[in-house]
Amino acid sequence: MTTTKKKIVFCDFDGTITVNDNIVAIIKHFKPAGWEQLVEKTISTEISIQEGVGSLFRLLPASMEKEVVEFGIQNAIIREGFAQFVQFCKDSDIEFYVTSGGIDFFVYPLLKSFGIPEDHIYCNKSDFTGEQIEILWPHSCDEHCHNHCGMCKPTIMRKFSTEQYERIIIGDSVTDFEGAKIADTVYSRSHLTEKCNELGIAHTEFQTFFDIIEAMKQKG
Repeated sequence: MTTTKKKIVFCDFDGTITVNDNIVAIIKHFKPAGWEQLVEKTISTEISIQEGVGSLFRLLPASMEKEVVEFGIQNAIIREGFAQFVQFCKDSDIEFYVTSGGIDFFVYPLLKSFGIPEDHIYCNKSDFTGEQIEILWPHSCDEHCHNHCGMCKPTIMRKFSTEQYERIIIGDSVTDFEGAKIADTVYSRSHLTEKCNELGIAHTEFQTFFDIIEAMKQKG
């Protein structure tokens, strides 16, 4: 029976918890040559997320670490209702995970004040020790996924069986497409809404996290 399943949330970061996409914002701000084509190819899924994001950051010299990190943190705006949603999940005994295609140098600092345990935050890592900024992929695809997601959301979700969990995904973009396909419930905006419409995946649109709290309360 579905009523006995424990709810678990997998929430995207860039463009979901934050109002804007931090990766795109960083690259747009520093404008390295060739960035526009790479962003287009990544969003259209012409190239994989791993290849796209890795290539974008490789356009920036590692010597710019300070400026890149500072901009990544200072530029971000947290979406309305996020703190309340984290509290709602705690109060409702809903497990909450951040599953982010974003990078550690801005994801961890921006989430620090919300009391989310670090082992509940999945994201990509960064290495500034070489000539260029290198992105590392500690949570890559398992044997069931061949999309080179970088930070593979379906792989994380599969750790929580469908027999025991109602898997809820919240997202907005290309990094959420594969996760939405295997989720029980999808809360979407932007590119993810378009993709769900295209693939016939049931979804609830949101603008703020207050919308999601309301929808989850109604669903029960």
